[in-house]
This record gives sequence, C-alpha cells and structure tokens, in this order.
Amino acid sequence: MLYCPGDEREMMEKAVDSGADVVIFDLEDAVAPAARDEARRAVRETIEALENPAQSISVRINPLDRDGSKDVDAVIRDAETLPDSVVLPKVESSEMVAALTDHLADVGAESVDVIPLIETAAGLVAAEEIAGAPGVVAVAYGDQDYTADVGATVTDEKTESLYARQRVVAAAGAAGVDALDTVYTDIDDADGLREQTETVIAFGFDGKLAIHPAQVDIINEAFTPDPEEIEWAEKVIEGQEQASETETAVFTVGGQMIDPPLVDRARTILDRVDAAENH
Repeated sequence: MLYCPGDEREMMEKAVDSGADVVIFDLEDAVAPAARDEARRAVRETIEALENPAQSISVRINPLDRDGSKDVDAVIRDAETLPDSVVLPKVESSEMVAALTDHLADVGAESVDVIPLIETAAGLVAAEEIAGAPGVVAVAYGDQDYTADVGATVTDEKTESLYARQRVVAAAGAAGVDALDTVYTDIDDADGLREQTETVIAFGFDGKLAIHPAQVDIINEAFTPDPEEIEWAEKVIEGQEQASETETAVFTVGGQMIDPPLVDRARTILDRVDAAENH
C-alpha cells in the first residue's frame, strides 16, 4: 500500500502506475493544515478522473475528532466515484470505527471499507475489537506513533516493536482480516527495507505500507514466493486432494508429514503467487 500526498496531483496520478496493490491518497500527515482544503479537492477530483484503475484506491483521513469528518464530506459525499476504502488513523476502539462507518452510511458510501491504523498503546490493547469491527477489511500497524506513545527506545533491530507487531497479526488473524505492517522511513535503504519486509512476512503480515514508489517493487518481490516454495505448495495441495479421495488425514511430501496447518500454509503461498501474477 503506497502513501501519496493528497495535495500533489501529479504524484497521485503517477502513483496508480507504481505497481502497488493499493494507493492511499493521504490527507493526514502528508498535508499541512493550511493546504488541507485544496488537498481535499485534489483527492476528490483525482479519484473521479481515474478510469477503472487496476489498483485499489484508498484515502487516509484525519482522526474524526480532528477534521476527519470534514475529509469524508469533502471527498466522498455525493461523489461520482468512491474510493475503495478509508484509512482511519489513531484508532483506539471499535466505537471509533463505528463512528466512521456511520458517517460513511450518512453520505451514501456504505460500500467503502475501513482500514484502522493502530498507532497507540490504547489502540494496541483494543486491537482485537478493532479488527473485528463491522466494515474493517484490514488493520495496519503504525510504528513511529506507537513507539513515541509508549516512550520506547527505537533500535535498528526493532525489538521494541516485536510485541506490538505480533499482537496486530494475531488480532487480524482472529478477525479474518489482513494485517499490514508499518512504513520503512529510510527511502535509500533498499537492503534494510527488504530485510524488514521478509521479517514481517515471517510474522504473518499480509502486506506493508510504503512511502515512496521505489519501495513498491522491493516489497512486492519479498511477498512473492520463490520457486522452491511454489513447488512445495503445489505438491502439498496435490497430496491433499489425493488424501481426501482416500479419506487419509495425514500424508507426506518429500518425507515431511503434512497436516491441516501446513495445507493452509500452502494455500497462502499459492494465493500470493496469484496476487503477484495479477500486478
């Protein structure tokens, strides 16, 4: 998911060709308060000018108690074309999600999904109820705000974020929605981005936020299974189908005993292959 400043029309137009699965037109951190009215107009006009974009289009609004409602009214109310989702920052309860979904319904945008950002200690403690709230399709973790909120010392190894990341993944998994990892702020550090992305994939994250188009290919490549993984997954699914025909609960692939959790892992690998092929 690629963030793009909502007051930069040319950047927004180019972002849809970046290869990202989702482009987020940002009205929060990326826009100065004095430029917010113009940014709202720019975002609305850009969305309405897009012709069947391959990417999903999202808008990050401000918190509802800080102009978020104005963002929704300006960008979504009576719009000819709606975004696919709204990213809501600083979410700390399911009631905050409900307030947004109610507002979306009021402006005739019930079809717009919600992606809450968990960026505070209170949000992390409420992660399960937030992920399970109606209208939510994914939850995203915001590391910079979270570590500042709890007063953590930020390290290169990111051990201070380990618990927060794993709790977000668990909450998303329990709710059956996607978990999205935080941005990597050093745009020039491709190796660091690749390493961090591989780490959060191992944690169970389904996607990652990006702040520059140059990061998109690195993230996509990391999420794309390698040939050995694909071959293993295909053999597992083939073995599972044969086992079902013979009513066998457990079978082996290459000497490895395969049970239902490994079948689920194989399906996840093949789903990621399909997603990569559809870029």
